Amino acid sequence: MIEVRDLTKRFARHTAVDDLSFSVGSGEIVGFLGPNGAGKTTTMRMLTGYLPPTSGSIEIGGCDVFRDSINARRKIGYMPENVPLYDDMRVREYLKFRARLKGLSGREARQRVSHVIETCGLESVRRKMIKVLSKGYRQRVGLADALVHDPDLLILDEPTNGLDPNQIRQIRELIKRLGETHTILLSTHILSEVEMTCGRVIIIDGGTIRAQDTPKALVDNMRAAGKVHAEMQGDPAAMAEAIGKLDHVKRVNHAMLDDGWAALEVLVDSGTDARERIHDLAVRKQWPVRSLFRKESTLEDVFVELTRRD
Repeated sequence: MIEVRDLTKRFARHTAVDDLSFSVGSGEIVGFLGPNGAGKTTTMRMLTGYLPPTSGSIEIGGCDVFRDSINARRKIGYMPENVPLYDDMRVREYLKFRARLKGLSGREARQRVSHVIETCGLESVRRKMIKVLSKGYRQRVGLADALVHDPDLLILDEPTNGLDPNQIRQIRELIKRLGETHTILLSTHILSEVEMTCGRVIIIDGGTIRAQDTPKALVDNMRAAGKVHAEMQGDPAAMAEAIGKLDHVKRVNHAMLDDGWAALEVLVDSGTDARERIHDLAVRKQWPVRSLFRKESTLEDVFVELTRRD
């Protein structure tokens, strides 16, 4: 569905996107991740034809975005991070207007507007002015706008931006349902949502791809240190020094809890588990142990490892 080859975008002396190449197959839900300034939004704007690239090519469903722009755009539904809406229009009126702009008319336009209102859960507000809608409903209207012409591809830039946890869950479930009939490229900073929604993840930083794979494969293959958490009684500094001398231990962070127990975060080499050695050391040193567990790695750990600046 998406074929990006050697895509580059420069602004004066700044290179926002640098020789980017990736593909998204039909029916995939792909998370497109990166820190602020990584080039995500610039890439999405080029994918949708809003920005021309400095070099490289983009094909959407076999159509070149810039040589065959109209046909390529017909295949795309784009929801930007800050959804531009006409506040003085009613929801149904706005969606009918947007349907006409996208080439729909008559019965087809009415059917599509009714369909996206139902799909996006807008029935209760369809006659309301957009300016009185909550943030969650405004996001739903933006998503309905992206869907109204029944595109093959949805490009969603921070669709849960500014929503509360309940609204985020509702939008997540809606995106998963849409993934049954559409290809979706999704950009978000909520990495737990990506793990639950996306079948594949592309992480970019500095305008280049740092990693791409399934969320599980990225977590399993991460280079970051593992972490073991412990709560024990004794002098935190002395315990940290002793644990730090164990094999495969990279660093020990420690703090004293309010109830007099010491909390230790032990960073160990990737693929190792220091719990047994830490327990044996605690027995020898007669340190009472209240808690000892290994923290499972998450997509957030992978993201931080690949994009951190330190």
